[in-house]
Amino acid sequence: MTDMLVLTEPDLRRIVRLDASAVECVEDAFAALATKPVVMPPILRLDLVEERGEVDVKTAYVPGLEGFAIKVSPGFFDNPKLGLPSLNGLMILFSTKTGLVKALLLDNGYLTDVRTAAAGAVAAKHLSRKDSQNAAIFGAGIQARLQLEALTLVRPIRQARIWARDFAGAEAAARDLSAALGIAVEAARTPQAACADADIIVTTTPAEQPILKAEWLRPGQHVTAMGSDSEHKNEIDPAILTRVRYIADSLAQTRRLGELHHAIRAGLIEADRSFPELGQIIAGQAPGRTGPEEITLCDLTGTGVQDTAIATLAHARAQAAGAGRSIDTKTPTGDLL
Repeated sequence: MTDMLVLTEPDLRRIVRLDASAVECVEDAFAALATKPVVMPPILRLDLVEERGEVDVKTAYVPGLEGFAIKVSPGFFDNPKLGLPSLNGLMILFSTKTGLVKALLLDNGYLTDVRTAAAGAVAAKHLSRKDSQNAAIFGAGIQARLQLEALTLVRPIRQARIWARDFAGAEAAARDLSAALGIAVEAARTPQAACADADIIVTTTPAEQPILKAEWLRPGQHVTAMGSDSEHKNEIDPAILTRVRYIADSLAQTRRLGELHHAIRAGLIEADRSFPELGQIIAGQAPGRTGPEEITLCDLTGTGVQDTAIATLAHARAQAAGAGRSIDTKTPTGDLL
């Protein structure tokens, strides 16, 4: 077969949503990291400092899946000033049997948004208290909104506070989420006020200096930190890591570019100290929350296995729905020179 399926963002939005099946897909991907010989090379990143931009390339091969994805994900954080989104990108799904391209997913970062939010839901499902009702979200962008939506899939969230440097943006996000989710959401003037009564705190910003302080945390809380996906980003006060039960999405990654990286650099955590990974907790190889008073923190830097999982789900959904456009990529012999 030489047919390649081309799916645009509108195609993908119709067939893949942030729902229970997306959460399960990502949960299974994390479990595979702990239970299967997954091949996941280090992230390739290109920095464009003068443009405040970066490009990440992620991939992973998961035994048992028929395809593997390579994702190219640019992030240009001054784009909102131009009326453009900060994040975009695409995924390419290859056959694990032949290496041929199965699908080109022109998602503009949509699938990344979904799988990242789903990862937040997975972290909360396995690490937060089951009775968690109050959430604090740091950030007011697309991912901040999706993270709160994702929490409502796994916990009985009744109210939330949103903090962002742009208070007007936080107010707008709060209004939209109140209407969409049917819960009480309000904007907070300060990050401390946002997390004062929170059971779950999610940080979703590209901050380069900590925005969550150790002295603000209280027993029983869970923190999901998902903004530090490169070495210079840092949302969490490194001192927090000495007070919490720490869980990584990929320990090799968080030692290099996550919140753990900053705690190691600060001399607060030994560089070779071992911590459990989220997949190990899902697979029952390590305990999750050990008590109602424990403070847990999950460091999500984003893994290639999530991209392969969500791309595989999208391809299967597209085939079932007859979505997208099929292109024969075979080059006629007569055209070869």
